[in-house]
Amino acid sequence: MPISLEEVEHIAELAKLALTPEEKARLQEELSEILDFAQRLQQIDTGDIPPTATVLPVDTVLRADDSRPSPPREALLKNAPAQEDDQFRVDTILD
Repeated sequence: MPISLEEVEHIAELAKLALTPEEKARLQEELSEILDFAQRLQQIDTGDIPPTATVLPVDTVLRADDSRPSPPREALLKNAPAQEDDQFRVDTILD
């Protein structure tokens, strides 16, 4: 499926790319080859292939979400650079 030079220029404008005439010609050829390949892929019969989300085994690498008590407030606040009313004290960001 050949792509025109005008289409390459339009795509370059959308992507805000400044291309030389040589780059435009090269991209015209490369994009045409990509579209030809995509068109060939569309012709493959995939009716007998079930839809999949991934070909990899689904294994979680996360730890179990077990409930446990929080550390004591004093232990958390002892490393705070500043604290006020049993809370972390931070500088004002917005007025």
